[in-house]
Amino acid sequence: MKLLLSSPHMGGNEQKYVKDAFETNWLAPLGPNVDAFEDAVAKYNEIPYSVALSSGTAAIHMALKCIGIKPGDTVFCSTLTFAASCNPAVYEGAELVFIDSEPDTWNMSPRALRKALLDAAKMNKLPKAVIVVHLYGQCADMAQILGICEYFGVPVIEDAAEALGATYRGSYAGTLGDYGIYSFNGNKIITTTGGGMIVSENGDMMDKVRFWSTQSKDDAPYYQHSEIGYNYRMSNVCAGIGRGQMEVLDERIKKKTEIFKRYKDHFKSLPEIEMMPIKNYGVPNYWLSCITLTDECIMSPQELIDILAKHGIESRRIWKPMHLQPVFKDCKFYSHFNHETESVAEDIFNRGICLPSDTKMTKLEQHIVCEIIRDIIESEEK
Repeated sequence: MKLLLSSPHMGGNEQKYVKDAFETNWLAPLGPNVDAFEDAVAKYNEIPYSVALSSGTAAIHMALKCIGIKPGDTVFCSTLTFAASCNPAVYEGAELVFIDSEPDTWNMSPRALRKALLDAAKMNKLPKAVIVVHLYGQCADMAQILGICEYFGVPVIEDAAEALGATYRGSYAGTLGDYGIYSFNGNKIITTTGGGMIVSENGDMMDKVRFWSTQSKDDAPYYQHSEIGYNYRMSNVCAGIGRGQMEVLDERIKKKTEIFKRYKDHFKSLPEIEMMPIKNYGVPNYWLSCITLTDECIMSPQELIDILAKHGIESRRIWKPMHLQPVFKDCKFYSHFNHETESVAEDIFNRGICLPSDTKMTKLEQHIVCEIIRDIIESEEK
């Protein structure tokens, strides 16, 4: 048995759209599939403008460019995330400040964010942007975060790379801030093999993104460039896959939800395991089902992961917080707690595991995973 964490899951119509691209020889650049994919994502999320790009990282980079990030500016970012959330700020020469998680959602702590912004205001160095990550498919508490950022006049970028289709108080992830970001990497809830998208209410800036992401080619009868550009646009072939994937997004969310609920039901009698907390202010897409090991468990996450691997079961650690990464060791960090030496994100990392959440996994296969985890933990307790 080999069970994967979260692998691509085709719906059936992807080949039709890709075949169209080949039959018309419209592979790249851009093309009808790109236009249709952008339209499908925009309509699904009830937002007017979207631009398909080569990756979610590229989309974050373009969002920062839209806001006008320059060398020496400051960008605040959730610490409990993948490095792609914050790397684009470094591309533009900005300084990073990392914000802790809150225990109730694992997402950005409004309390820590408020502390960081108050300090920044006192130093007359407010950030040019706040990047909020919706972790593992659950939205951050956007009402609080947007309220705080609005008070200080700071734009918000939503990194919804993991949260396509999730909602917060009836609005879709990625549509509440100034700019929203989606990823279609191979392990996401839908995929284009690689790729991303930026969405916004700001049509003028989305036109600018289209310009920048196609090498900033001026409207001239020859190749002329007045600004630095980027080769960031999605191909017509990859977008064809995305069109087919959008047709099954709701099915994938339904399956991910069922996977999470089965884990929760199975582990409710195990005091050694707690599921990732879910707030009732929205509906997650449950991209990955995550657990933390409690003080009742004498195993470490890595020990459990290593034993699962011997059974052919893929699992992995929760993201290592960015403020603990060697490359960002000199960056400022704001804790959810009063004492900056304590960290919610670090505690989650130290105790957390992402379990197999593949939508091709059968009920029987998930039951086997649950029983193996139970057997491993109970055998260690003896």
